[in-house]
Amino acid sequence: MKPMKIYAMLLGFSIFTGATFNLAKYTVEYLAPSSAAAWRFGLAAVVMLVILLLTEGVNKSLLKKNAIAYAVLGIVGIFGFNALFFIGMKYTSPVNAALIMGLNPLLTTIFARMILKDKIVKRQAVGIAFAFIGVFLVITQGSLEAIATLSVSVGDLLIFAGNLCWTLYAVLGRRFIKDATPLSTTTYTMAAGAIGLIVASLFTSNPVPLPDVPVGAWGAVAFMAVFTSVLGYLWWNQGVKEIGAGKTSLFFNLVPVVTMIITFASGTPITFFQMIGAALVIIGVLAASGIIHLPKAHAEKQKRMLAAK
Repeated sequence: MKPMKIYAMLLGFSIFTGATFNLAKYTVEYLAPSSAAAWRFGLAAVVMLVILLLTEGVNKSLLKKNAIAYAVLGIVGIFGFNALFFIGMKYTSPVNAALIMGLNPLLTTIFARMILKDKIVKRQAVGIAFAFIGVFLVITQGSLEAIATLSVSVGDLLIFAGNLCWTLYAVLGRRFIKDATPLSTTTYTMAAGAIGLIVASLFTSNPVPLPDVPVGAWGAVAFMAVFTSVLGYLWWNQGVKEIGAGKTSLFFNLVPVVTMIITFASGTPITFFQMIGAALVIIGVLAASGIIHLPKAHAEKQKRMLAAK
């Protein structure tokens, strides 16, 4: 698959995920975190199974070969990440959550180096630095006071733990899944995680009775199931397969930018520091992905080419 198509898919992932923070915060006002996650991934797993049956079908030999890996990844990346995410969103702000999830590219690069022995090239490190600075500017609006007053709460720790789960999902999937397609990997891991979430939801109660949950909350769950979970996870796994976990994870840095745009569309003005931060994030992602070359890095590349001649 062409790299530009992969980058377009990962951009779509960033857009859908950026909308998820506000949708999740809204949803947990009416549904328990485990219940919201169970409805989201129960629906998503059914959709994925239908898509798999209509396209590739079930490859029994590959399913048997990767069964343990699917189960582990489902518990870690689906059940673990989403249970911690929804519970964490109940006790922390979208700002803190966005900052913590912005650490994902750095964590993925480190874990990929430790587990997969991936090399960290210079442009990747520079891109991560640009994007990380951009994330800080976007969510703090350039205010030192905002940075100084960020406190670590139980919710923050839960979001960070969820971030680790998502990191391991990307890295371990590349390490242990053998000969499987992104569609089958997404489907089976999602099904395994959904089962865990559904079981957990049976032991919790919702803030309001299910008949009283507003249509808007169910709409938010449906959006997260179809767009963030089905398309988002499918495109993410495709990205990990095609361009690696490190490059793919960089698109998580676009999530706070998307959140900023959604905020602007809802009537809240965008500040100067937010625009600068958004630009740095975009430059960082493009540079680390190799789509553009920063001046210094490009000049060094030309020197090496001339020297080789």
